Amino acid sequence: MCEENNTANQARNDISRYKMREQAFILCFESLFSDADIDELADNAGDARDEFLSDYAINCVKGIKEHQDQIDEKIASNLKSGWKLNRISKVSLAIMRVAIYEMMYLEDIPVSVSINEAVELSKKYAAEDDTAFVNGVLGAVAKAL
Repeated sequence: MCEENNTANQARNDISRYKMREQAFILCFESLFSDADIDELADNAGDARDEFLSDYAINCVKGIKEHQDQIDEKIASNLKSGWKLNRISKVSLAIMRVAIYEMMYLEDIPVSVSINEAVELSKKYAAEDDTAFVNGVLGAVAKAL
């Protein structure tokens, strides 16, 4: 049993930083549609996709939930006039929450890396026009930090 747990922990943490961010984004996105706590969502998500979610992804989304008001304020204060959070696609919102959480609370990650990875996630998951939008908002947030 102990060996099985060690293998699971090894698999959970032997993935690229990009994959961890991708997992954090997906978990953050899923949390927008559920009242379940993050650990329950993570267990269900891992089972559904037959993969281990990284500790980074789980802790990142827990941090996002803990600081969501501050993160959303950073997004809202850097939107163009007339835009509100509820107008942003859920995909783009989740991507930006992950990136802004990293920029504000994870000092070991360069801001430029957080923005670049968010843009890459946006290219993969968001509508075509959303990539420039995500990049612009995150750039404005970075300047304000």
